Amino acid sequence: MLCENPVHFVNGQNMFADYPEGHEQIQLGMGCFWGAERILWKLDGVYVTSVGYAGGHTTDPDYKKTCTGTTGHAEMVHVVYDPKVISIDEILKVFFENHDPTQGDRQGNDIGPQYRSAIFYYTDAQKAAAEDAVQRYEAAYGRPITTELREAPTYYPAEDYHQQYLAKNPQGYCMHGPTGIVCHLPERAPA
Repeated sequence: MLCENPVHFVNGQNMFADYPEGHEQIQLGMGCFWGAERILWKLDGVYVTSVGYAGGHTTDPDYKKTCTGTTGHAEMVHVVYDPKVISIDEILKVFFENHDPTQGDRQGNDIGPQYRSAIFYYTDAQKAAAEDAVQRYEAAYGRPITTELREAPTYYPAEDYHQQYLAKNPQGYCMHGPTGIVCHLPERAPA
């Protein structure tokens, strides 16, 4: 593991173990992981976040290798959340409304497969919610959504200095924010 310190810089939780019972996980790729993680760790109901690499074909990704575009990995945010406080639909709303999911292997000026939009799900319910969200947001954006959807592959935590980067470096690079595209949350029957 590249990240040697498991403690979240902002909330003090263990990023990689000891998650409370009943919490769920999802991996989200929104381009550069710094700004994406900050958006997600601020959500009520999110227990802990971390950044890392996933979705590629190598077993030893690091930042330098991933940025070559040859490993196939994307920069991802691993999110652990309490579904009794925040639903997967609410998380996906934040995901789709704070980056452009129609750009393929890029976000703005960040170009390469490591910056692709991706949702790596852990449950069938998350998969169904993501598929539904893709349809709704594709209609709202008016062009094809290129977000990669797949079952969660191995997640490789990134180097310590990337974890909660914008809390440690408040003036650091961030290209994330509202896109102006908004969709209503779907109406679902209570579980």
